[in-house]
Amino acid sequence: MSSSAPALPWLSPHQAFPPAHQAWQAGSAAPGLLAAGGVLDVATLCQAYSQGIFPWFSDDQPILWWSPDPRMVLRPSQLRMHRSLKQTVQHFRRSPECEIRIDSAFEQVIAACASSRRAGQSGTWIVAPMIDAYLALHHAGFAHSVETWIDGQLCGGLYCVAIGKAVFGESMFTHVSNGSKIALAALVGLCAHHGIAQIDCQQNTRHLAFMGAAEVSRADFLAEVSSAVSQTAPVWRFDPLYWQAILHSKQDLA
Repeated sequence: MSSSAPALPWLSPHQAFPPAHQAWQAGSAAPGLLAAGGVLDVATLCQAYSQGIFPWFSDDQPILWWSPDPRMVLRPSQLRMHRSLKQTVQHFRRSPECEIRIDSAFEQVIAACASSRRAGQSGTWIVAPMIDAYLALHHAGFAHSVETWIDGQLCGGLYCVAIGKAVFGESMFTHVSNGSKIALAALVGLCAHHGIAQIDCQQNTRHLAFMGAAEVSRADFLAEVSSAVSQTAPVWRFDPLYWQAILHSKQDLA
């Protein structure tokens, strides 16, 4: 741990979070780390996400809470798709064997995300307490899965947290080429249709940047979240007309 890093607040159950601007800054051992401890119940998670804070920890760690600066977000109007991916989506939406489902297999989706291995990682941050917590959040109506189904098989998907019109992406998985990208495109289409301004992607990755996500300051991110959480939540179902918003996008890549 960097000697310049401030002491990390340790939260009691249901204790209020410190302000996000108190998170450790760039140059510290863990930029964006805000606090440790607390609990992962529905009320605490809703409070955290409404303040731009999310949990992220491994099996051998306590609950750790983060609020990085800058923040990676994807604005629906800025989605970029390679021409080949757009063709894949076009084929997908026209095929009677293919469909997008929402919340039909949340537990399967989060389990698949937990078992996925990312480059350079030997384990997963979606540990058993996190799975239990997000299942509870799902049953309370604040976490959703967007699922890619082909021939009756779950082939890819993602799950996210949603409070009002604030949407926070969590993790994706795929068992087929472009399975998770199709689910992400469907989520973007749903958000575009319902006037959701941004999808939180938490941290910068090459994959997200390629698809149009960009960094914003934490202050700008929190201002958008503060407004969005108080707005009426959309109905979480997928209508094929939602594809129009992304298939007519002018942000495509050759």
